[in-house]
Amino acid sequence: MKNVKINVLDKWVLSFNREEKVMIVDTLNNAAKYVGLKSDLSEAFGFLDQPGLTDLPDGKYEICSDRIYAIVAREQGRCVEDGNLEGHRKYLDIQYIISGEESMGWSPRKGLKSIDEYDSERDLEFFEGKPESIVRVPPGSFAIFLSSDAHLPLIGKGPIHKVIIKVAVD
Repeated sequence: MKNVKINVLDKWVLSFNREEKVMIVDTLNNAAKYVGLKSDLSEAFGFLDQPGLTDLPDGKYEICSDRIYAIVAREQGRCVEDGNLEGHRKYLDIQYIISGEESMGWSPRKGLKSIDEYDSERDLEFFEGKPESIVRVPPGSFAIFLSSDAHLPLIGKGPIHKVIIKVAVD
């Protein structure tokens, strides 16, 4: 797989490779810096940048057939101990926080032991263990999780209003 390099800040460069340890957290204002990582990210970020996003009811929204879709959700935060690391094989996640206080756990997927069999219908697999790192993702920010990542969303207290964009990896 070829590496894609993008300018993150004037003096920093992020090199993207599926085998590297990478977790991306940034604000929607900087989303254009990441569209070079994968085709289809432009459409995904365009959905997040639309007027009225905060007023959309919970549910699934098709963006580009089954290649890109969004899930609007309002859920309660939880403790790290109450969740499991999860991963996806067919889609990467862009998790955008509209409101609420959410942190997200991250670990490289490689070497993690599955709790259950991979559910190909839901593109979901759960893993044993705790996150290698936990990062606060404030409202107006997003985290990108690749198929090489495991993540633990919804760490926090109180209601969390968010949008999860699924982008096909192939």
